[in-house]
Amino acid sequence: MKEAIKIAYVGCGRRGRNVMKKCFSMMSDVDIVALCDIQAENLEKTKEIIVNNGKPVPPIMTSDYDKILKNPEIDAVILMTGWDDRTAMAKKAMLAGKYTAVEVGCCETLEECFDLIDTYEKTGVPLMMLENCCYDRRELMTLNMREKGLFGEIVHCTGAYAHYLPKEELFHELYNDPNATEVTHYRLAHYINSNRESYPTHELGPISKILNLNRGNRMVSLVSVASKAAGLKQHAKDHFGEDSKYANIDYKQGDIFTTLITCANGETIRLTLDTTLPRPYYSRDYGVRGTKGLYMEERKTVFLDGMEEIKEVVSNEKEYFEKYDHPLQREFQSLKEKRGGHGGMDYLVCRAFVESVKRGTNTPIDAYDTVLWMSIGALSEESIKTGRIVEVPDFTNGKWAHREPPVLGKYCLDVVCDDPETPIY
Repeated sequence: MKEAIKIAYVGCGRRGRNVMKKCFSMMSDVDIVALCDIQAENLEKTKEIIVNNGKPVPPIMTSDYDKILKNPEIDAVILMTGWDDRTAMAKKAMLAGKYTAVEVGCCETLEECFDLIDTYEKTGVPLMMLENCCYDRRELMTLNMREKGLFGEIVHCTGAYAHYLPKEELFHELYNDPNATEVTHYRLAHYINSNRESYPTHELGPISKILNLNRGNRMVSLVSVASKAAGLKQHAKDHFGEDSKYANIDYKQGDIFTTLITCANGETIRLTLDTTLPRPYYSRDYGVRGTKGLYMEERKTVFLDGMEEIKEVVSNEKEYFEKYDHPLQREFQSLKEKRGGHGGMDYLVCRAFVESVKRGTNTPIDAYDTVLWMSIGALSEESIKTGRIVEVPDFTNGKWAHREPPVLGKYCLDVVCDDPETPIY
């Protein structure tokens, strides 16, 4: 096992800098030897974060991605770029023999998905989506409860990305830069030009692990429906004026996007994308329904068969955290200092990747998981265009029914492991 690893960090925008500040630059066993971004300003801001966290200035700071891949010292590449270039960059990194981590998002086409899997199977180089929600406390608790049989036979799962984005993301520049007249954020271009489930992985990642997808189960089919697109145009009219550019665009992305998925073992999944209509709070609407009970994020409630019927729903989530916290989260919650954004799950998913690179093992979110989750965008768009149910490809080519055992350890997501020997920090 390696004592430390050398990483190249690619994509130093807002999200990239946040993860660098709260995660990778805080890790004593990670040497950041290369930064890559097409904007010099982003490189300088990220360098400052690294130095402020007590690490040396990265010896390579460049906009030349290929230059990084030629460096034999680099063990892993972290891709925090926008959606559009990430697939091609991941393929290049794998072909160069570098462990590859990609930020959450979807592929543009199914061909890109198959290309990534072909590259993985030819090279054997691990590919991991940094799906942080797999390591959130409630998702890990329900995984632990599943292992203990408390839900019985699981029948249905729900999830959502319900997050009002116009001010925080889609029109961020217009709100935060007094000189801005144009929006350059890549997400807005997708909302203008596409009608798809573009951000499914926060909910789908944990659900996939609960339902053993790619390991004894698989997605079979998918159908999507979308409401009309009215929210962004109204927001732009109200905040930037009826004559503004963004008030006169015909956005393609429906305001409420619903996707239903069927699985080989008979379970169903409902996903919802809800990002352009006013809402009071963020939610992933995470839910697990089984023959013996349920978990509901919206109510923060567990209900198990045999419990007294609840007349008024009152959250009992904390009580179940105390009983059934996953060992990883139980340890994390006991720490005085909790690193990482989003309640620490950013840090935990990054540690999961780092530990895999150090040990030379496959990653807990592997290439098959990553590509399956990345395929939902293209599949949902096809369903919308045709008005039909579409088949979900089997990216494992039949291996889902007889996969090799998962890599066991602290960050395993397929079974619950108690691994106190591996430090979090």
